[in-house]
Amino acid sequence: MSGRPPLRFSLVGPGRVGSSLAHWACGSGARLDRVAGRDLAGAEALARSLGGLAVDLAHLDSSASDLLLIAVADPALPAVAERLARCRQAAVALHTSGAAPAEALAPLRAAGSAIGSLHPLKSFPQSLPDLAEARGVVFGIDGDAEALRLAADLAARWGARTVAVPAAARLAYHLAATLASGGVVTLLAAADEIARRAGLPGLVLAGYIELAGGSLERAASSRPVARAITGPVARGDRETVEAELASLRSSVPELAPLVVEVARATLWLRSSLEGGDRDEHRALGRVLDEPA
Repeated sequence: MSGRPPLRFSLVGPGRVGSSLAHWACGSGARLDRVAGRDLAGAEALARSLGGLAVDLAHLDSSASDLLLIAVADPALPAVAERLARCRQAAVALHTSGAAPAEALAPLRAAGSAIGSLHPLKSFPQSLPDLAEARGVVFGIDGDAEALRLAADLAARWGARTVAVPAAARLAYHLAATLASGGVVTLLAAADEIARRAGLPGLVLAGYIELAGGSLERAASSRPVARAITGPVARGDRETVEAELASLRSSVPELAPLVVEVARATLWLRSSLEGGDRDEHRALGRVLDEPA
């Protein structure tokens, strides 16, 4: 980046994602011009931290910036784009939504912006200002050619990677991301609840978390990922599955449908991997199809 003027950017949405990406941008040599958001106090706090100017969204003119980064909730995105289009905006506008395509920012073309998306495949339980948090993160991107170039350049500055996610694949991409993030935690929470109902000590949860971590490590090096699935369902251990389901239906019946559907998905994935049902899997499938 030597010999080039620093990237100038403005931000809409100084929440957990927006503030994290703003810190990463400034940490890699960019300069924050303006920041706006529903929470003016949050915008002012980020501006004080990074040196920009907090402004009202209705009057945000980012035309002096190279980039307008929009990190707002998905339902708010259309209205925010319409409002921003009333003023001149940056040469490129990128939103951080996973489900919405670049075209969600279509009104901003009339405001002078090439449009695109820059969605981080990363959880943000709180703001993550350290640039090291960006290293290795995969960003889903789409949009106009100029927007794609800037998105890829930003990711490279941060030590991250990009993958093209066209509009037709956005919903599938985001659903898969939700399963990989929130879905994994839902399953871990279900395991915790089953253990608690059985009267097991709280320490067992630490063991489950360690077990999950090891499984994710195996999954990271397995292609397809289904090769990393282990356990009695994957093995076709009908007797163990039957006994555990019977126990679950008497102790935590609310979670039995989840466990059955996860088992069905496991059978389908393993059968697809192995080129057809094994006898053990067919027998187990009949057990899962039995009424509770």
